[in-house]
Amino acid sequence: MNKKICKWATNTFPDYITYHNEEWGVPVHEDKIHFEFLTLEGAQAGLSWRTILNKRNGYRDAFADFDVQFISKFTSTYLESLAKNPNIVRNRLKIASVVKNAKAFIQIQKEFGSFDAYVWRFVNHQPIQGAWHSKKESPPSQTKISLHLSKDLKKRGFKFVGSTITYAYMQAIGMVNDHSLDCYRYPQIKALTDS
Repeated sequence: MNKKICKWATNTFPDYITYHNEEWGVPVHEDKIHFEFLTLEGAQAGLSWRTILNKRNGYRDAFADFDVQFISKFTSTYLESLAKNPNIVRNRLKIASVVKNAKAFIQIQKEFGSFDAYVWRFVNHQPIQGAWHSKKESPPSQTKISLHLSKDLKKRGFKFVGSTITYAYMQAIGMVNDHSLDCYRYPQIKALTDS
């Protein structure tokens, strides 16, 4: 591919490039996908995104394709078996957090009608357009909005949702378009929200 892409995605790992080209920054409005990205971003803490992409299908299998109702009923016996599953990150705290987060996610759905309606309020239902030059600048690791969202999620019982994790989630689900200005995806993503 001869198109200019974000510096972080210039990697020989094909899934990295595919993720950048097809998913990263595309506005998400499906609750199941919101929960998938919250889970994957939380799992990444202290690890590389490449590791998480390698285990993504393992997460889908282990966590019932991110069905929060089903996950909320996971037993301690099943959680213990997940701690031995090589297809996911075998950190017991991260594994337990998925169940806790599923329960909190369901409460938000009840309160707001959907998680989507809840989370997009933090950016007034309109993606923030970044303006980063790949050679000189890079997006921040957190912002006032990600800090505010992080605090609210924690207050509601979520785990592994620090402001850096929350900002990465916001980037992934298109609340922020942080493609660099010279990346071919920047105008494409912007056009999705301008129409």
